[in-house]
Amino acid sequence: MKVLIANRGEIAVRVIRACREMGIPTVAVYSDCDRASLHVRFADEAYAIGPSAPAESYLRIDKLIDVARRSGADAVHPGYGFLAENANFARACADAGLTFIGPSPDAMERMGSKTGARRVAIDAAVPVVPGTVEPLGPSVSDAEIARLAASIGYPVFVKAVAGGGGKGMRLVTAPEDLASAIRAARSEAGSSFGDPHIYIERQLQFPRHIEIQLLADHHGTVVPFVERECSIQRRHQKVLEESPSVAVTPEIRAALASAACAVARAVGYTNAGTIEFLLDREGQFYFLEMNTRLQVEHPITELVSGVDLVHWQLKIAQGEPLTLSREIALHPRGHAIECRIYAEDPDHGFMPSPGRMLGRRVPGGPGIRRDDGGATPGLDVPIFYDPLIAKLSAWGGDRPQAIMRMARALGEYEVRGIKTSIPFFRWLLDDEDFREGRFDTTFLDRELARRNGKPFVTVPDEAEHVALLAAAIHAYEEATSGTAATGAGKAPARGWALKGRLDGLR
Repeated sequence: MKVLIANRGEIAVRVIRACREMGIPTVAVYSDCDRASLHVRFADEAYAIGPSAPAESYLRIDKLIDVARRSGADAVHPGYGFLAENANFARACADAGLTFIGPSPDAMERMGSKTGARRVAIDAAVPVVPGTVEPLGPSVSDAEIARLAASIGYPVFVKAVAGGGGKGMRLVTAPEDLASAIRAARSEAGSSFGDPHIYIERQLQFPRHIEIQLLADHHGTVVPFVERECSIQRRHQKVLEESPSVAVTPEIRAALASAACAVARAVGYTNAGTIEFLLDREGQFYFLEMNTRLQVEHPITELVSGVDLVHWQLKIAQGEPLTLSREIALHPRGHAIECRIYAEDPDHGFMPSPGRMLGRRVPGGPGIRRDDGGATPGLDVPIFYDPLIAKLSAWGGDRPQAIMRMARALGEYEVRGIKTSIPFFRWLLDDEDFREGRFDTTFLDRELARRNGKPFVTVPDEAEHVALLAAAIHAYEEATSGTAATGAGKAPARGWALKGRLDGLR
């Protein structure tokens, strides 16, 4: 097997490392702005596929297939994002004689439609959130949708059938706001996914977002893993995940796992996938959707299970049977937390903060895992892609230890030259409700609204800044001149320490 990774950044690096461990040659692709990226340097071969804009590079099926042909690759790993859940891409790979490391195009298509996935769950006797099952196209009038919303009961979500990541989604709390929400959702769905179809779904009050990772082979075996808690979301987008969930009992875990396997079997699913659920305060869960790919947050499942999911993706694609024990996979080994470190400014509405990274200090130590795409000082974080620069994961024997280790790692993590979400995560992990596990999908938006723009980064006052600057310059000059009177070892140490603090103020 020779694998082309049809992606970039940290997920491309992750797949390349797994392939290298298994002795599998790899082929990377890159756009103009990714020419010096880590995944390009890590792969055995690398091919340019066009300009920086995704529509002209990473989303070009023809270019990817051409690279596979020229490089002699016989398999394609799509990563996540871009074409990872595109059934047309999976079919194009099959037509070109390539093994697509993921589910079949048919399964991807059936579960890629949110309404289609709801029908599959209903047929598999898995409860779904009350709402419509058939897609609502532009020909369906606002009046008809209003009647459906009234029968479901407000508040309701208007959602894109082909949606994801909070795009094409609008919350409606009163009938008079429905028409504008329909227009906005359809417009965003059309521009983001090329499909203006929508559906409506009741908003559950204060639910948790729980998901079950699974693996399925070509021999009928489906193995579910311990749940991931994904309720810490900002505007319906995950920012922190952990495993296991403090809200899930062994009985609920077993029921969630059985429901996830039932949905996967109903579509003949193979390879890695994730079934997402909402869990209410009474312990009742509802099917939400399926992600037909590897998830961003897969490292925490690997940390609590001891299973390398990418290794198994590759083995399944080669026809190997799953030999994992369901009982072991559903028994958590400690606790893990992942923070998505973005190049964005939390003090200004989490706006993207692309640009040149001038310096960084990365965390390490016991229980810490960092997945990144190799953004290093002197390189730009491009404006063309998702601003994720790293995934920081912490493992502990229990949740308090995992939180403690993550807090320590975040304290060690420094990035200069661009704004990042690190200060936001330091604040979040210090929140009492988070530490006690008292949260739901609305928690973070409520807490951010309560802060009312209060900054996450504390800037020293002018007097302190000037004093530190003067002390740092003096100590640094002493250290580099070699004339310090306090001893050869002490002055440089003090000088570099103060210089480091000065750098952090810039």
